[in-house]
Amino acid sequence: MVSTQDNELNQIREQRRMALQQQLEQQAAQQANAEVQAQEAQLVSQNLDAAMKNLVSPEARSRLSAIALATPERAEMIKQTIVQLHSQGKLNTIMNDEQLKQLLQSQSKSRRSASIRRI
Repeated sequence: MVSTQDNELNQIREQRRMALQQQLEQQAAQQANAEVQAQEAQLVSQNLDAAMKNLVSPEARSRLSAIALATPERAEMIKQTIVQLHSQGKLNTIMNDEQLKQLLQSQSKSRRSASIRRI
């Protein structure tokens, strides 16, 4: 009777050990995937920054950095748009600050179109 209980206890311990081992392996795989994704995102960001040096004037770059401080996602979206414009051939010269302002206006949500009704 005691040996049967010992066997059952050993089986339960073994099952628990296997479950913990699988959980640790899954966590390690998730952490590795997260690190790879972070490295890829950093590489993309570095490539965008390098492209901005060639495609955008210093004044426009400073405006982009100010935007990045406030909303980094929007700055990344704008940088990607600039690279797309260049790859499509729509941007043949270096983008100056005025052109960037126009691009920002075209991408911003129009506040004039919003209507407020009072009840």
